[in-house]
Amino acid sequence: MISQEQRVVVVGAGLMGTGIAHAFASSGFATSLVDSNTEALSKAEKSIYGILDGGVKLGKLAPELAEAAKGRLSTNVSLKDAAEGAMLLVETVSENLAVKKAVLSEGAAVLAPGAIIATNTSALSVTEIATAVPSPERVIGMHFFNPVHKMKLVELVLGIATDVTTVAVSRAWCEAIGKTSILVNESPGLTTSRMSAMLGNEAMWMLQEGTASAEDIDTALRMGFNHPMGPLELGDLTGWDTRLSVLRYLHSTLGEKFRPCPLIIKMVAAGRYGRKTGHGVYQYDEAGQRVPNSGLKASAL
Repeated sequence: MISQEQRVVVVGAGLMGTGIAHAFASSGFATSLVDSNTEALSKAEKSIYGILDGGVKLGKLAPELAEAAKGRLSTNVSLKDAAEGAMLLVETVSENLAVKKAVLSEGAAVLAPGAIIATNTSALSVTEIATAVPSPERVIGMHFFNPVHKMKLVELVLGIATDVTTVAVSRAWCEAIGKTSILVNESPGLTTSRMSAMLGNEAMWMLQEGTASAEDIDTALRMGFNHPMGPLELGDLTGWDTRLSVLRYLHSTLGEKFRPCPLIIKMVAAGRYGRKTGHGVYQYDEAGQRVPNSGLKASAL
């Protein structure tokens, strides 16, 4: 169903777009990464090259395969030029409905007939985004996880018009890049964002109440449940500003169980978003590494 002659265009050269472009290019597909910001494109290309070179150094990737993947990756500031004749468009721009609809509308006009149009949104309505194109049955949510080159799951989110062919082809695309897909009916928070928000919020309530230190809460989830990362560490990675936005949305749509912990609100007001600001539940040095024994404790709140 999927041949390596088919081209892919990824729109948005942020963290997610970078990872998604790497996934397709390293799996044998000619991949165009599109962004109006040339600096972002340059940074994304450097990051993708770094992942490939890192695979070579670790002995997980043959040098010739890394170079071939680099050769399959291109960058472009023009969506129209990049999307011409492509069979898959993955949009991963900012979580702004108008921006996403504009991208899909422009891309749909030049994609190959029958091409799949995917949005990486984790919060907005796939159904509403799909109204931007003449064939909404070809639109699906394709929610990847960060870091894309390590995370195997993709949530395929069904809009009201998404048809069975789009689902089948989207699953084939996921398989072609080594990902496992699950089907999710459009709903607030999907599956993973909803569960992750609940877990992170509860961990913050425990921290605020003095149940345990940040380090011990995270250790409990890593060692007791085999989670690769504790909920507070994950919140620092995701960004507490982003987590607060998601919680407020889920609170408004799903009720009191998602009411944001006051400690999250306090941290965001103080600009302590997590790794990207150098300070969240934990502190981070200039290289982005966590400072030992820097986790919040009840006595410091």
